[in-house]
Amino acid sequence: MTGWLRSIVLDPRTERAVIVLIIVNAIILGLETSEAVMASYGPLLQAIDRVILVIFVVEIAARIVVFRQAFFRDPWNVFDFLVVGIALVPATGPYSVLRALRVLRVLRLITRVPSLRRVVGGLLTALPGMGAVGALLCLLFYVFSVMATKLFGAQFPDWFGTLGASAYSLFQVMTLESWSMGIVRPVMEAFPYAWAFFVPFIVVTTFAVLNLFIGIVVNAMQAEQEKVATEGRTAERDMIRDETAPLVEEIKALRIEIAKLQQAIELNDSDAVSGSQRINAGF
Repeated sequence: MTGWLRSIVLDPRTERAVIVLIIVNAIILGLETSEAVMASYGPLLQAIDRVILVIFVVEIAARIVVFRQAFFRDPWNVFDFLVVGIALVPATGPYSVLRALRVLRVLRLITRVPSLRRVVGGLLTALPGMGAVGALLCLLFYVFSVMATKLFGAQFPDWFGTLGASAYSLFQVMTLESWSMGIVRPVMEAFPYAWAFFVPFIVVTTFAVLNLFIGIVVNAMQAEQEKVATEGRTAERDMIRDETAPLVEEIKALRIEIAKLQQAIELNDSDAVSGSQRINAGF
């Protein structure tokens, strides 16, 4: 029974069918946001959504039966389990907000598409480095926010009156969203040399620190790609070894048989030589 179920779970056609259902479910969840579509096809879309949810639950249950405890040791399987489990929680009363979380089922594509898994794996690998860069960015923001509050707070209390307001205004400057006409030029009308503050801030944060994030993510992606390639080569070597192992054993057995035949031939030859020598000695 388990072997039959395992063959179904591991069948590539099952994987493709689940991917198609995830995409269909994503389209349905998007259509449910339209009042016009729901007025015309609401019951049908909800029925299809429930059918797909039942299929997802059956699929998760089958994988748990097949893999047992190993299922929960894989973080991707745990993610699938949680995403599907959220949809089973009653979305009424105080839990009505969980209806919006049904769209998380679309994220199951990440667990099904290897390229997406590699991207997410690379991002997770980059988190420690990104945390260090984030700490550096927070430190820079604190220093520049204190300076901006002391320099421009009296004249522009809405933008730099408090430490929090300065940090938010500097964040807008860092993102380059209306930073020149919206903030810097008005400040320069009162403080002509304010550019000496904002230009280094932009260079340090936008062009230097943020590019560190990109570098860390790129390095993590390359490391993840090399890891996957190494695992793929190892798996390929293991597969070739498994396929050739019976042939190697047969060759070894054949070599043993050939060695035995050679010994037998040499023994027969030595007996024949001894016999002929005895015959010659008799004559």
